[in-house]
Formats: sequence, structure tokens, C-alpha cells
Amino acid sequence: MGQHTFPPPLPEFEVRISAPDLYDWRAGNTGIPGVTTRDSGKPGPHAVLLAITHGNEIGGAIALDRLLRAGLMPSTGRISFAFVNLAAYDRFDPAHPTASRFIDEDLNRIWDESVLDGPRHSIELNRARELRPLIDTADVVLDIHSMLWDADPLMLCGGSARGRDLARRIGSPPLIVADAGHVNGKRIIDYTRFVEPEASSTANLVEAGQHWQPSTVTVALDCVAGLLRGMGMAGLDAPLPLAASIPQRMAEVTQTVTALTGKFAFVQPWRGGDIVPTRNTLLALEGETEIRTPHDDCLLVMPSLRPTRGHTAVRLARFVG
Repeated sequence: MGQHTFPPPLPEFEVRISAPDLYDWRAGNTGIPGVTTRDSGKPGPHAVLLAITHGNEIGGAIALDRLLRAGLMPSTGRISFAFVNLAAYDRFDPAHPTASRFIDEDLNRIWDESVLDGPRHSIELNRARELRPLIDTADVVLDIHSMLWDADPLMLCGGSARGRDLARRIGSPPLIVADAGHVNGKRIIDYTRFVEPEASSTANLVEAGQHWQPSTVTVALDCVAGLLRGMGMAGLDAPLPLAASIPQRMAEVTQTVTALTGKFAFVQPWRGGDIVPTRNTLLALEGETEIRTPHDDCLLVMPSLRPTRGHTAVRLARFVG
């Protein structure tokens, strides 16, 4: 085992897209900074599009900025465009692109009522509370994210049947992953109103590609187009990409591997979307503990090649359709 030299050093990531100037959208028109709602005036669902939940994931901001500037209006219902963590986004520096994910804490790990209603404060928690009235009125939410490490794009649909149905309706990207989230806090898509059995609202999270690649913006736009068309909210003249017919596969997470110490190391630089054909294949070491595939044809979901203690290192999944 002494030959393994992981975790690898953090590479220098090339930033091939530019963070847009969001000045025109900062005030919004809803009373919530950074939130602009466009209403068709006709009955229909409320679709909420979220970008920069993490401040350095600028592809979603580019996508929403383009759609706003193109004058996108829903044909029914209303669309809200929300730039979530503007405080972290304002710190984005392409020379140090990993440094502005958040300021105080991960805004996508605090969507538990006990946290939102609790006594403590942080920049991200205060912003989540500010956005909560918007989220509480959403029929559907698409939370646009991207990934630090190279991986195939995927749609995270949570654990509900509604989430799976929404991912199928969106139709992009080709991989849908059903999971239960992270041990260190609830995401927006895990918020109670999106997962409780008696509710009707739902949310998906798209991991549209590597953070700073043009293709990530393309995937984000495709997903917005799929959502609005799937909800019957896009008119024929909507400034959206053409619908693509993409075969989709569904996978269910069978095991979430969390780094328990600072000694977690993969035995090779796995890529998100890799399929390990054989059960019991060695994936990683944490000290003397071996992490192995629990079943054949094991899909690796977003391995983090330098996981920190208490955070998800990789999710292992099985294809179900």
C-alpha cells in the first residue's frame, strides 16, 4: 500500500469563462436582493431558478444573466431568477477560483428548519433566511451547480418520486442520481417542503460540469429549457436552446463515503462517472481502513480527490434504469 501517493496536489484550474456583471439584477423586483420574478399574468406554476448557491460556481450566473438579458418570460405562471450567494460571488477571483465557494459556511448545507429557525447567525445563514420566503412559494426549483473536479454532468433528484419525475421531465443531462444528501447538512433540494410525502413541490440540483468550462454553461441552459418546456411554461418564441432528445439513465446511491479523518486518500484519480465493474475493488484508504466497491458496476458519483474531514468523499451508486 505504500506506493499510493494520493491525495494529489491541488491542480491549477483553468478559468475559461468570465463572471458576469450582475449589477442590473442585484436590486431585483421582489423585495429580496438578487431575485427577479417575471410573471406571465396567467395561472401556472412558480419555477425558481437558482445560481451561485456557491459563489465560485459562475456558470449558473452566466446562464441566468443571459436569459434575463434575452427577455425570457414564461408563457404561464411565473419564473424567479435568484442569484443566491452574492457576497461570496463578489469575492470571486479567477486567479484564485477555489477561494470563494462561501464566506462563513456552505449555504447548501443549512436547509433544516432547526437551523433556519435557530439562534445563530452567519452570512450564508442570514441569506438563506432572506431567501426562504421565495423558496416557500416555489412549485419547482432548479438549483444550478458545477463541480471542481472533472466529471460527467448529472442531475441530483433527491430521494422522492417527485424529484425523479422532475428530472425525467427536464430531460438533461443524461445521468440522474437519486440520493439522500450529505451527513453535514441539508441542501436546498432536501428542504422539507420538497421531500415530505404529502407535498407537491419539488426540486432538482444539476451539476452541470466543471466549474469554469464553457460546456457547463451550455448544460445549465439546456436544463433550464427542459424544465420550462416540461412544465409547459415556454412559449414557441422563448429564447431557449432547442430541445434535445437525450437517453437518460437513473442511478441510486447505495453508499455515501464520508472522510472521517484527514488521512482519506483515493488509490487513483477517479473521475465522476467512472463505472467500476467488479465488486470489492479498492477505491480509497483512510489510514488502514479500505474503501471498496459494494457491488458490481459501481458508479462513482463526484469523487472529491481532496476531501476534508466530515465531508463527502464519493457517493457509490447502482444503475436502476
